[in-house]
Amino acid sequence: MQDVDGNDAVTRPAELRRKLTLPLLILYGLGVTIGAGIYVLVGTTAARAGVYAPISFLVAAAVVAFTGFTYAELSTRHPVSAGEAAYVRAGFNSGILTLIVGLLVASSGIVSSAAVSIGAAAYVGEIIPLPRPLLTIVIILIVGVIAAWGILESVFIAAVFTAVEIAGLGLVIYFGVSTEPDILLNIDTLLPPFDDVVWGGIISASLLAFFAFVGFEDIANVAEEVIEPHRNMPRGIILTLLIATILYFLVVSVVVLVVPMADLAESAAPLALVFETAGNAASGTFRLIAIVATTNGVLIQIIMASRVIYGLSVQKSLPSFLSAVNPVTGTPLIATAVIVALVLVFATLLPITQLAEATSTIVLIVFSGVNLALIRLKMTGQQPMDGVFVVPFWVPVMGVLFSVALLISGFLPI
Repeated sequence: MQDVDGNDAVTRPAELRRKLTLPLLILYGLGVTIGAGIYVLVGTTAARAGVYAPISFLVAAAVVAFTGFTYAELSTRHPVSAGEAAYVRAGFNSGILTLIVGLLVASSGIVSSAAVSIGAAAYVGEIIPLPRPLLTIVIILIVGVIAAWGILESVFIAAVFTAVEIAGLGLVIYFGVSTEPDILLNIDTLLPPFDDVVWGGIISASLLAFFAFVGFEDIANVAEEVIEPHRNMPRGIILTLLIATILYFLVVSVVVLVVPMADLAESAAPLALVFETAGNAASGTFRLIAIVATTNGVLIQIIMASRVIYGLSVQKSLPSFLSAVNPVTGTPLIATAVIVALVLVFATLLPITQLAEATSTIVLIVFSGVNLALIRLKMTGQQPMDGVFVVPFWVPVMGVLFSVALLISGFLPI
């Protein structure tokens, strides 16, 4: 192939395109963070913390914040796809550890997508009377096509879905307050006393609430497609966690003050209880929102996992064909197809409970590794380049301690 001057031109492989602005990045992060956690965990946390469940979510947010700030620094040191793998490679200079962490991150996306797709099929099945396995397969295939379409197009759709999710949470807050405006006078009841038993319940519930925040870290894996990553990555991560925390606290506060505690603690769909007296229209609307929320979770996790596989291939930890980017769509089609195929396998072979538990364990292991990588970088004296967001040394130390503590607690009887 020759250029316009008749000289031999080098044909460069297509690369990922920087199209994601800060608002789209935040919506992407919120889309994967807000979802199944807040929609189903309120009842379980209330069973442990009672009316103080909102405080449990604040405690969980404080715990996650340490790892969030760790990601903020590392994502500006290494703004690449397969971010966690790149962080571990930089911190430990180990190809094996890099591959393990990268595959763990991709696995978390695959397993989480499988779990959420089963939930999405359950909601859709209430409207379309088809076998749940068939609905699951159809949902995964449709979402896979959207993910392959293009990063701007797929993230734009995810952003619209995320706006619907947030609107659903806003609907919970609005309807709860408008139905029982007196709850505004009872806000002081959410403040826990200095009592060992009460705080024991709050801490126990915060271990569950933690999983409602899992997902913000997926922002790191679209870094190669973000405009001005050194400026927008830290802002995207921090604002995602801040907005999610505010929404969670408001929603949980309204629910625990409006819904009888006995009903709330036993419900698998706690937010729907707010609409029990609202009639079929409101409850049907909320059901549609739940479908959008779960489908959005599948889409964003598939996007994330495909970028991790792509990034590992670019880093030469996986075969080179997985980093092929289609010049038309600007997306890694082969990597996306591999992820979709694996999601289909897991969704059709394993129950949702096992998938959800596996996701939580994988994410905590990855969090521990990422915090250790930043600790190692800081201990070896590697100075970050200009423009890198820098956090104090104690931030990743606290991040790894809390991650390990939460990981261990998952194996202890409660």
